[in-house]
Amino acid sequence: MQLHLKTFVRQHYLSVFEAFNESLFRKLAPPYPSFKLLRFDGSSPGDVVEIELQTGFKAFRWTSLITERETTETEAWFVDQGQVLPPPLRFWRHKHVVEKAGTGAVIHDIITYRTKYRWLDVLLYPLMLAQFAYRKPVYRSVFGGR
Repeated sequence: MQLHLKTFVRQHYLSVFEAFNESLFRKLAPPYPSFKLLRFDGSSPGDVVEIELQTGFKAFRWTSLITERETTETEAWFVDQGQVLPPPLRFWRHKHVVEKAGTGAVIHDIITYRTKYRWLDVLLYPLMLAQFAYRKPVYRSVFGGR
């Protein structure tokens, strides 16, 4: 299953891309489930991000490996690939793209995820959409929005 959310912001695409750091990562976290950041290396290939999701009932580890990163004259992007995932997820790939758009930029969150069952992927879609839609006002607040 794939989600693709776009957010227009007012800053230059390279400034936005370079701001994908631990501070921004913490701001982008939705209120539920809460999380504890265990490790944040950065957004270059080989870097690891590890969190503990705290649901109130049980805690789950989530570890992602940064597998790709590129900058061109029109866009910059990196990919985090899930290594250790909470149930029911079995696959996770999140491509973070910042595209030049006039004097501003468009931030793309492109998420591909899978569980064991297609019906569960579909059932989780609204939850995933809500979790990532939470980022839009944060992006606008940090980088200026329309």
